Amino acid sequence: MAVIGVVGPTASGKTALSLELAEALGGADSVEIVSADAMQLYRGMDVGTAKIPPAERRGIVHRQIDVLDVVDEASAAAYQRSARADVDAILAAGKTPVVVGGSGLYVSGLLDRLDFPGRDRRIRAELESLLEREGPGPLLEELARKDPQAYEAMDLANARRLVRALEAIRVTGRPYTPRFPRHTAHYPNVRLFGAIRGSDALNAAIDRRAKEMMASGLVEETRGLMDRGLADSPTAGKATGYAEAMAVIEGRMRIEEAVESMCLATRRLAKKQTKWFRADRRVEWLDLTDGDAPRAAGEILRALKAT
Repeated sequence: MAVIGVVGPTASGKTALSLELAEALGGADSVEIVSADAMQLYRGMDVGTAKIPPAERRGIVHRQIDVLDVVDEASAAAYQRSARADVDAILAAGKTPVVVGGSGLYVSGLLDRLDFPGRDRRIRAELESLLEREGPGPLLEELARKDPQAYEAMDLANARRLVRALEAIRVTGRPYTPRFPRHTAHYPNVRLFGAIRGSDALNAAIDRRAKEMMASGLVEETRGLMDRGLADSPTAGKATGYAEAMAVIEGRMRIEEAVESMCLATRRLAKKQTKWFRADRRVEWLDLTDGDAPRAAGEILRALKAT
């Protein structure tokens, strides 16, 4: 039985496609969906993550959604353990797991043969203290010296990932290899399908969704999450949309500025996600510029039957 992945950049139509595909494969009796979205792990982060409401899931079980509180730190290593347990349980029940998401490292951590190095709180505290005292310069120099490949490929402006990479390097004495998956499947039968849209259509979808999120209560949702510790969260508080909404609440941005910032940040994210998945030659791409999810699901079904 195959493990199916539906991947691609944000706002490319993955959610609608995954539901149509699940229906085509037999619906709730035959399929369960495993989310590979790092921010949909968090309870209460609904509007800003475009999380599909339970009433719209067509009775299909969705796993790896609403499993963390906003104060918890998400990690690809923890996700790998729990998501693989979910996939194994779905397969054992004779159902098809459909992995859906755009968080590239989470998809690879679940489906590929990746080993994530352990953690060391003391080392992390040292790195975070150095970052706070002297800025990113010393950490960037250490990363360039110890792991040039990671230095070239990573988003060096992301302080959390910079600290994590150096923590892993110091713990293991080896390069930070989880950033560079070898695309070697953990499961014996994996099929990956990528949803993509033309750049104009994708940017329009991103802009439209940002405006809809703000109009649908993102600021109010964020205010409630701040009461539960969102602002101090090491991961959830940095999520696109919520960071801007907190800036609105704190008077640092106007609504219009927040929406513009969300659009720009989401476009940058979509480019990174596309680059990540384009590097994986296993991905079979489907053009969803027209938004026709039933047609794309039919293409996947025919591709699966042909092999």
